[in-house]
Amino acid sequence: QVQLVESGGGLVQAGASLRLSCAASGRTFSNYAMGWFRQAPGKEREFVATINWSGGSTTYAHSVKGRFTISRDNAKNTVYLQMNSLKPEDTAVYYCAARRFTTATTYVLYDYWGQGTQVTVSS
Repeated sequence: QVQLVESGGGLVQAGASLRLSCAASGRTFSNYAMGWFRQAPGKEREFVATINWSGGSTTYAHSVKGRFTISRDNAKNTVYLQMNSLKPEDTAVYYCAARRFTTATTYVLYDYWGQGTQVTVSS
C-alpha cells in the first residue's frame, strides 16, 4: 500500500503561481512513477503531468506544457507540481497518483490516489 497526501492548493488570481506537494508513505517511493491529475466540477478527471521513478522522464498535458513542472525528491518521498501563469481554466481538484515503475497518462492505470487539493484561480 502507498498512502498519498496532497497539500499546497488554494485560491489565487490569474497569473499567479502555486506549488503542490504530494507526500508518500508505505512502499518504496522510488519504485513508483507518479502522476498529477485534476478534476473540475462536472468534468472527467484529466491528466496533467507524470514523472518516472528517477525524475529523468516527464510528460505533460498540452494544456499545461510550459507552465507546469513536475518534479520529485525520492529522499523526501515527495512529488511536486509547480504551477506558473495560472489561468481560471486550471481551477480543479488536483490529485496525485502512483503506479509501479512506468509512467502513464491514463488515470485508470494508477493504483494509489491521494484525497486531492483544491486549486481555484480567479480572473
